Amino acid sequence: MNIYVSNLSFDVQDEDLKDFFTPYGEVASAKVITDRETGRSRGFGFVEMTDEVASKKAIAELDGATVENRTISVSVAKPKGDRPRGSERSFNNSNSYNKNRY
Repeated sequence: MNIYVSNLSFDVQDEDLKDFFTPYGEVASAKVITDRETGRSRGFGFVEMTDEVASKKAIAELDGATVENRTISVSVAKPKGDRPRGSERSFNNSNSYNKNRY
């Protein structure tokens, strides 16, 4: 199961992320996402665990936990196809303030 972890400290590395989840079961991979230009952490990452039961337990117990003085959010990662892309998000709909104003 692929797990999304957000609100990570910028000091957390891939190995640290893996260590957070290892007590719950086998971790196939752990990756902190970094900025392409600066190489600095973007504050979130993904963990893939081989056992679904262990994954659900890790999500339940780590969601809302404090890691390096930050409260992390842990949830099931959504597949790329299920997320809206930048141009598909609608921030300005037909009921916008400026349209009604003029």
